[in-house]
This record gives sequence, structure tokens and C-alpha cells, in this order.
Amino acid sequence: MSIEISKTHSLLVRAMDYRAARQDMIASNIANADTPFYKPRDISFEDSLIAKKNELYKNHSGDLQMARTNERDLAPQEASSSLKPTLYFRDGHMARNDGNSVDIDVETTEMSKNSIMFNALVMAAKKDTAIFRSVIDASAKVN
Repeated sequence: MSIEISKTHSLLVRAMDYRAARQDMIASNIANADTPFYKPRDISFEDSLIAKKNELYKNHSGDLQMARTNERDLAPQEASSSLKPTLYFRDGHMARNDGNSVDIDVETTEMSKNSIMFNALVMAAKKDTAIFRSVIDASAKVN
């Protein structure tokens, strides 16, 4: 049996998992910088986290409703709560003569940004658990 600390904690854990997966993906891109015809890959998970946050907190107040001017217009599709991270090829960089389009400057910059975000998530998770730890410690001293 697991105890759920808070809704935020589960969201933080999921975000850290995604950040770790993205770090591995960027490291793979850097490792394949000299592989002919290699296209850099990336992972997008922000939409998945937003959907999970909305599901956890039942927050649909920020949703923009699409206007239907005619009853024959197609009804808007409901957003799926089972969104998963999207794997895509990062394009837009010029390929070298060997067809490889990995740009080391872009990859190291993305790795640094991802590392900073991961560390921020770790600090937030520590702060989240520290709140509950202090409550437990304080209740032990009440005797």
C-alpha cells in the first residue's frame, strides 16, 4: 500500500521521469553527432503534464470553448486525458555532407536547460516532502 503525499508530488515525479528521458535522448543525439544520416530526436511532454494537472485538480476553467456558427459544423474533439509524451525529430538545422543534422551547440544548450529544470523539480519535490516531514516531527513532540 502506498501513501500519496500530495497531488503535486505525483505530478513532480512524472515530470522528473520525463526530464530524465529527455536527458537520455539529448545525450543520444550528442553521441551520434558523427553518425551519417542521423537526425536528432527530442521528446515533448508538456501537453501531457498539463492534461495530467487538469485531471488531478479538475481544472477546466482555463479551457477556451470553440464557437459553432452553424449546427452543421463539426463538434470540437474532447482532449484525451491519456496523452503521452511525443517523440519527434528535431528538424530545421542544416544537414552536413553526410546527412547528419545534429548541432552540438543546440544539443548542449538543450541539455543545460533540461538539467536546470530537472534540478528545479528535485528541489520542489524536496520542499513538498519537507512540509509533511515537519508536520510529522512536530506531532511527535506534542506528547
